[in-house]
Amino acid sequence: MFSGIRFYSTRSKPEVDLKKLRPMILKRIEERAKEYPVKGMLTVAREVLQARTALYDGVSTLSQRIPIWACKYCPEVYIGEGGHLIQTCHGYRHHAKNKVHSWVKGNMNDVIVPVQTFHLQKMFQNVVKHHERFDYDRIPAVVELCLQAGADDNDQRVSSSVDTPDGFGINTADRVSLSDDDLRLVATRTLRAWETLRSGVHKLLFVYPARVCKHCSEVHVGPSGHKARMCGVFKYESWRGTHFWEKARVDDLVPPKLVWFRRRQDPPILVDKGREYYGRAPAVVDLCSKAGALVPSKYFCMMKMDGLTAPD
Repeated sequence: MFSGIRFYSTRSKPEVDLKKLRPMILKRIEERAKEYPVKGMLTVAREVLQARTALYDGVSTLSQRIPIWACKYCPEVYIGEGGHLIQTCHGYRHHAKNKVHSWVKGNMNDVIVPVQTFHLQKMFQNVVKHHERFDYDRIPAVVELCLQAGADDNDQRVSSSVDTPDGFGINTADRVSLSDDDLRLVATRTLRAWETLRSGVHKLLFVYPARVCKHCSEVHVGPSGHKARMCGVFKYESWRGTHFWEKARVDDLVPPKLVWFRRRQDPPILVDKGREYYGRAPAVVDLCSKAGALVPSKYFCMMKMDGLTAPD
């Protein structure tokens, strides 16, 4: 006796008439659009915009006192006196391998990586075609997410976020003359804004869809990705194809930009032979910690705060 064997019918299933289903699908999308924006998420969107403005203001202030270094040939960034000697440079097109970095003065975009996206008039609209890519403005992805969450276009927080604020509260002379206590206070506010920004974006992504390309850094805020054939441009590739979309995460909209973190037990200049012992940290967290802010304990593991020192 054969038990547990199922016999399935070999008769073909009736074909689905997509022409009849199309009006039903479009009506369902239209009905779904009436549920947005979600009123309960409007407060979160406003908090995210405020945190983003405070973050840029704080990083701009701290960068006047704490050196930021960027590699001339790759995206590596280091925060502190002089660059490190860890051999992780791969050059423009990854042609080089394990070279020492060539350090130049960095800026705020090296600490807070800008992520741009197409600005849509409404969340549920026709997909952006390739020939329409120049008809839409490009704005920060976080701002677009907040706009789709119900933030007002005429709000001062939106306009300042679109323009990427640069220390509007403190002029350059006052930043340089800040005392250590004032600098520590700015660093604490900046680190709090960083945490508020990331947690707020995390909450918004539960309600509002966003997409990221699997093969490049392109982000699209909306229920489906656009059709602009730009894949490869952001990685300096020689071809331009359509994006392969998948669900976006917080790190896609707010990249942490990990940097090597120098601990108390580490040498003044980090060397290559100790790279297995050194910790890593988001650039904003490292910048704020060097200004005196207390780092949240959730970063201790990746920063290897109490780890062993590298052998001589």
